[in-house]
Amino acid sequence: MAQQQPPSEHPDEPTYADPWLAFSYLVSGATIYGLVGWGLDRWLGTRFLVVIGILLGVALAIYMTFGRFGGLASRQDKQT
Repeated sequence: MAQQQPPSEHPDEPTYADPWLAFSYLVSGATIYGLVGWGLDRWLGTRFLVVIGILLGVALAIYMTFGRFGGLASRQDKQT
């Protein structure tokens, strides 16, 4: 189960995320989708799906990282 963080005493303080969590998103996304692409390559007899799987996994991991840590929208809101 995920651990719950206690609420901050200062709600205006920026929240800093764990960089290892972002790194694990990238590695696991590339690994899982790369393995899916590799399996499809073996099954279908192609050679390009592993590359597509890795790129798709990294793209989804970046999307998840931005969604999890606030991304650009929260930074723009704080600047205005």
